[in-house]
Amino acid sequence: MKKYLSVFLILSSVICQLTPAFSQPDRWQQRVKYNINVTMDVLTNRFTGTEKLEYTNNSPDTLSKVYFHLYWNAFQPGSSMDMRSLELGKTRIAEPRKEWDGLDWDSRVKDRIGKLTPGEIGYQQVKSIRINGTEQMVKEHETILEVLLSKPVLPKSKVQMELVFEAQVPLQVRRSGRDNKEGIRYSMSQWYPKLVEYDYQGWNANPYIAREFYGVWGDYDVNITIDKNYMVTAGGDLQNANELGFGYETPGVKIKASPGTMNVWKWQANNVHDFMWAADPGYKMITRTLKDGPLIRVVYKAVDSLENRWQAMADTAALAYPIIAKTFGAYPYKTYTFVQGGDGGMEYPMATLLKSASIGTAIHEWMHSWYQMMLGTNESLYPWMDEGFTDYAGTRVIATLRNAPGFWFDGSYSGYYNLVKSGLEEPAGTHSDHYNTNYAYGNAAYSKGSVFISQLGYIVGDSMRDKIMLAYYNQWRFKHPNPNDFIRVAEKLANMELDWYKEYWINTTKTIDYAVGDINVKDGKGFIMVKRAGKMPMPVDILITYKDGAQELHYIPLNLMYGEKPAESKVPRTVHPEWRWTHPDYTFAITRNIGLIRSIEIDPSLRLADVNRSNNKLVIPD
Repeated sequence: MKKYLSVFLILSSVICQLTPAFSQPDRWQQRVKYNINVTMDVLTNRFTGTEKLEYTNNSPDTLSKVYFHLYWNAFQPGSSMDMRSLELGKTRIAEPRKEWDGLDWDSRVKDRIGKLTPGEIGYQQVKSIRINGTEQMVKEHETILEVLLSKPVLPKSKVQMELVFEAQVPLQVRRSGRDNKEGIRYSMSQWYPKLVEYDYQGWNANPYIAREFYGVWGDYDVNITIDKNYMVTAGGDLQNANELGFGYETPGVKIKASPGTMNVWKWQANNVHDFMWAADPGYKMITRTLKDGPLIRVVYKAVDSLENRWQAMADTAALAYPIIAKTFGAYPYKTYTFVQGGDGGMEYPMATLLKSASIGTAIHEWMHSWYQMMLGTNESLYPWMDEGFTDYAGTRVIATLRNAPGFWFDGSYSGYYNLVKSGLEEPAGTHSDHYNTNYAYGNAAYSKGSVFISQLGYIVGDSMRDKIMLAYYNQWRFKHPNPNDFIRVAEKLANMELDWYKEYWINTTKTIDYAVGDINVKDGKGFIMVKRAGKMPMPVDILITYKDGAQELHYIPLNLMYGEKPAESKVPRTVHPEWRWTHPDYTFAITRNIGLIRSIEIDPSLRLADVNRSNNKLVIPD
């Protein structure tokens, strides 16, 4: 017994050493297994399908109903998406330009939905849904199907569902659809009845208006029957590659001609929250094998004049992966596919749709595999945690690849500053569907969200911020984290309080504006005043440069932090007593004669999102 106890204690000690000081919270997650079979008619652009689901209710709640997304019902004249686009299009954001009419609607949507003919609209119709052989009552709410369960789903239990459905692929308007501008036949995203996520906040049955998505973690087995001339690609792993070929087969395998006019493509994807596929008879594929990384596939329309661009994109992705893995964490799946299709760039698990071979777009969409596909934040509620984190990461990866000079995130800061100047800003915590303008949504989600991460480096130090990003990824993968989950990771690692930063930056539109104030001498000692003109308090770095070239950094922590940033450079630094957020002015002493000062500058790193930098630097002439 003592022997076993000793072994147990040794093992426990080892486990404790390997376990971080703050482990991943045990937040429950719903789970689903999809088995989907569809048959596509490429002449009518319609398909029929069956969908078998095993839904696991891991919540502590009894569910009397479930919901499904029917996204393609949005692509019908008079739909909520159509009306929302038309209403936003009444707002003028800027003067018309050659490439833009200055109106606030999404340029890809505009009034196109209202012009769709019966053969061009999209629809998804669930013909029946059965549980244990019993037909269920349903209510259709345009893009949401409400299922009133004849028998509730109890906590910690599973239920088997069987759906029969049919759909018509819409003419490509937004993200998914057929026959886009580049001539891709099928961009098949949001194409099946998709179970709505139920989490600690309840059901997330968001109608499809225009924005992003949120889904249940699960496993997919998808069989696609389609004309044998079509090459199919998807966000998953092909299970019958050696039967089909098209470049998927094992090298050296000879593909036997199959009878009939149709092929069945058998795909599998595990531990993901969506499944996208695309098909075209003219598709071609490039592959890159990465050391300690996924197999990269680039699937595109074979046009000789564009071949070099797609090759370059594949090469760049291969070069980018080591940077991504080191900075943001390893990619856990076997494959990743860049697919030409859609209307710009749109991310899905294990794949993305791309309009063209834009390297910047490709890297941005791939980074969504980290900040959405693996972390799975609720994009409707926290779009800045998806688009903002991705924008930051994509910018950083591209800049690292190019060894770019200067401040890498100037574009994100400029977008945020322009939003503030526009007078249209709303809190970044606004539900993504309910922003008053597309302009405010885009700049808040992308630009302000990106600045959130860059500016976090200003508060805690860039090296600490990088540790936070990796820890966040490792602790919250596959867990649907919310803003507080991220902040708690940051607080524990940085050993300071940061809830104030989240609240000010995300839930208000208060701005940062610091200014160099008066310089005085008292009792033979020099004093410098700094003024807070904006309503958002921050810690402050002030660099003093003397006429002889010497420099010294003065750091004033914010009292709400209950901590301080470590020194980030070799410039001598003085840490002053904390600045209480209630006080608009702060005065600190310097040791050298004020007559020797050449300049005083607030935040020379440019990471502080100060909306008025004209008062940040004082240069004293000779």
